[in-house]
Amino acid sequence: MAYKSSGDPVDLPGFFGDLVRCETRLYNALNDRLRERHGIVTSQFEFLRYLRDHPGSRVADLAAEFAAGIGAMSKGADRLERQGWIVRQPNPSDRRSSLLALTDDGLRLVDAAEGTFTERLAELIGGVLGSSSASAAAQALAELRSVLEHDQIGLPTG
Repeated sequence: MAYKSSGDPVDLPGFFGDLVRCETRLYNALNDRLRERHGIVTSQFEFLRYLRDHPGSRVADLAAEFAAGIGAMSKGADRLERQGWIVRQPNPSDRRSSLLALTDDGLRLVDAAEGTFTERLAELIGGVLGSSSASAAAQALAELRSVLEHDQIGLPTG
């Protein structure tokens, strides 16, 4: 049982509901702003940002990072490749997979979109949570994510 600092038990189903609904609303608000200013959605931005920050990644690396199926990530890569934002390159250590790389257009797009993403997220969170609350929430979620990832909990089955 989880407890509040006051010693009272935390309503875990309520916590879960709040967490999921906040994530959905933040994601949708970010989608709207990114679509309006850059013609992409949050999932595309995250995909491109991951590739920028992790050069030489494979589809399997993206699937592991985002706890998504390899098929879904491969289709996402196909869409970004058709837009001219990424390219697939031969993987010298495994001919069965490709390495994904941003094109110059993809790099320009993700760099421009990052400013929009960060600005909108700061508007949404900063207007509600003070810095100490935001820091505490970020720390708690980072700890929870670390345990879930370490124990490989919540990975797709397909």
